[in-house]
Amino acid sequence: MRKHILSFLSLVVAVVLVSACGAQRKDGGYSNVPATSNEGPTASQWRNGVKGTWVLNSVTREDIPQTYTIKNIFDEAPVECFIGSVWHLPTGNYRGSITFNASGTLCATGAVRTIIWSIYNPGKGMGQPEFQFKKLYAGDKAANVTTGYRLGLSYADAQTLTMRMPVDLDNGSRGYLIFNFTRNQ
Repeated sequence: MRKHILSFLSLVVAVVLVSACGAQRKDGGYSNVPATSNEGPTASQWRNGVKGTWVLNSVTREDIPQTYTIKNIFDEAPVECFIGSVWHLPTGNYRGSITFNASGTLCATGAVRTIIWSIYNPGKGMGQPEFQFKKLYAGDKAANVTTGYRLGLSYADAQTLTMRMPVDLDNGSRGYLIFNFTRNQ
């Protein structure tokens, strides 16, 4: 009987030790330091921060001369047509939309573009997460659409979102279009 009790207690101690060691490895051993403290937000944190409905208030240039002409973005329309557009980025299946509200020569006020969006996760140590989307036209299945767009994620809080789109310039350098959103209430 004594052997059975000692065996049972030994088994319990072994299980407690193994589970304690496993828990320590899971969070790096320090429960008060986030695992991503030096790497920025994780893809999951960005996904939660980006969800919602956003209005694109402005697009500014970084390292792009004002004289440089950008004919269109996202193979869709000129930058000006996107100002005031509403980006609906719901939870669930990540099937969202962009509704255009700007009027102009090449703008389609009231047009709605269906998109599938997600946060690209390059993997630990391989770069920062990025916002990505692909456009769906009538009859398209998301799995069959092979082209899409990626934007760098710069900032997100409860009311604002900032993303950066790289633009390759004619001289071989790179500039960025900075997309400034506010949450649509």
